[in-house]
Order: sequence, then structure tokens, then C-alpha cells
Amino acid sequence: MLIDYGVWASRLALCVVFGLSAWGKLLDPAGTRKAVGEFGIALRWVPAVAWMLTFVEAAVAVAVLPRWTALPAAALAITLLGVFTGTMMRLLRAGKRPACACFGSVSAKPIGWSTIGRNGGLLALAVVVLLGAAARHEVPAVLPVDHAVGMAVAAVLVAALLWLGALVFELRRRLDQQTLSTLGGEGLPVGAVAPEFELLRTEGGRIGLAQLLSPGRQLLLVFVHPHCEMCAALARELPRWQRRAAESLTIVMVGNGDVAEHAAWGREQGLGEIPVMVQQGNEAALRYRVRGTPSGVLIGTNGQVSAPVARGAMAIRDLIIQAKRTGGHAISDNTGRSSNSLGAQTISP
Repeated sequence: MLIDYGVWASRLALCVVFGLSAWGKLLDPAGTRKAVGEFGIALRWVPAVAWMLTFVEAAVAVAVLPRWTALPAAALAITLLGVFTGTMMRLLRAGKRPACACFGSVSAKPIGWSTIGRNGGLLALAVVVLLGAAARHEVPAVLPVDHAVGMAVAAVLVAALLWLGALVFELRRRLDQQTLSTLGGEGLPVGAVAPEFELLRTEGGRIGLAQLLSPGRQLLLVFVHPHCEMCAALARELPRWQRRAAESLTIVMVGNGDVAEHAAWGREQGLGEIPVMVQQGNEAALRYRVRGTPSGVLIGTNGQVSAPVARGAMAIRDLIIQAKRTGGHAISDNTGRSSNSLGAQTISP
């Protein structure tokens, strides 16, 4: 009997996944068509493929529940997931990262190896459903009616909660973007107290500004994005640059998005001991008024902003030079404003 409950639960789970996917695509047809086009479908076929994909996913979500259609529905789910995963792997190997939009606008972000891992988990679920439908074809008829219905209602509630959670996350992301676009001047004034924040560590756990500041050492926050080519080029240079200022400076990379993706990105760029942290939403970028990547914010040993926001690799290099020269004190001109203009001095290769 316990196996029968497991079979029914797996079918409900697959129904929720494909139902949410179809619902998301139905609510965002324009985004679905855009994602289909970015996955290499010929332009003239994009509208038809987008609608067909939505219909097929909805059909799988419905057909996986009745016992007489569960087996073919599970086979179709495996086929779809296999095609999606194979296409994503081909694009990733080609260096392309189109937006997935697998669940509509709430998941419209570039694909990565984490997407492949997620699809692998869904494939395993679909295989379990297929095997369960073949071995226990009488489910859910053999279950007590109240239990089967109760589990179905619970699945609907879980789907609703997942969808609402995704909507809240998407609204927060859009609010962050809007807030960034309406900020005044970029960066905090020199001498302002550095705002506190909380970042996710790629090795696990969370860390705040107070833990990143070390006695006698300045802190350079470098805001990056794993899909930014300029950020990647800068990241490959940072370990060499930091060695020149190791006694007076700590460098921390700050990204936004998936923690596992940032961890893999850091290893790929050879950052070594330079940690990669991930902000929640745009928390740190908003508080420091950073609008683009790559950008750098230098914080002195006194916990105050030591220089204007540096935009671009060369400006960030100048901040490292400043940190090496000043040892935690901002360079001020006769107007009282800090400057990171250091003439022709450079960091030797």
C-alpha cells in the first residue's frame, strides 16, 4: 500500500511541474515565443512551436493523473525533458546562454549547468512515474478515495504556493531594477558610512560587512555578473593585482543570481582565494548605488566609503592602486572630494 501512495505522489508531483510550466507559458506568450526563437527554432515556426509546447505540457499535466493515460503521459514527459536537456547542453557547449523561460516570466533567466541539473532531477521523476504506472497501473483506484483526493488537493495548494513564491521573487527583481533606474547619482559620497549587507557564501552560509572587514585592511567590493565578458576578463586579472596589494586590501566579488553558478564561474576564471559572494536580489548594489558591472566600491579600514564607484576594469585597477598607496585613507583634493586619479602609476604585470 505504501508503494501505491508513492506512485500517486510522484504522478501528482509531475502534474504540478508540467502544469506550472504550461501555466507560465500561457500567461507570457510573448516571452515564450522569444525563448523558443533563442533556442534555434526557425522564425516562421516560432509561434506554432510556442503554442504547441504549451498545449503538450498542459496535456501531460492532465493525462499523468488517470491510470489509463499515465503511462503514455510519462513517456511523453521523458521525451520532452530529454529534448530540452539535450538542446540546452548543445547551446552551453557552444557558449550560448539563452533565457529559458521554462515557467514563463517568473523563470526567465539564462540557462546554465544548474538548469541541466534541475532537468536531470525532473527526468528521474518522470522515469519513476513511468515505472510506477507500468507496475501499479491500478493506482489511484486502489487508494481510499478521501486519501487520493486529499493528496490531490495538497498538490494543488503546493502548486499555488510555489507560483506565488515565484511571483514575489519576480516582483522583487523588477522592483530592484526600477529602484536602480531611479536612483540619483551613482555611488555613495566619499566618507559615507558603508551600509551593512548580508551575502550568500558560495561554500555555504551567509556573511555580512562586519565579517569581511579586517583590521588594517581595506575592502574592495567588485560587482560582477557571470554572463558579463568584461567581468570575466577582469576576474582573470584580479588575483595578480591583489598580490601586489595583499597587505592592505581584501577583494570580494559580489554577484547576483544562482550561488552554484557563481561558484563555478569563480573556479572557471581562476579567482583562487578571492571569494565570490551572492547578494539577495540587488541588496548590496542598491545600498551602494551601483548600477552596472563590473564596478568597484572601496571601503576603508574605518568602515567608510573611500572613493567614488569605479566603473570598468581600469577604474577598478586604479582603486587597487589607491588602496596600496593610501593604506585605508581616501585621497582628497582641495574640494574635499576623494579622487582615485593616480597619474601614470600602474600595477606591474
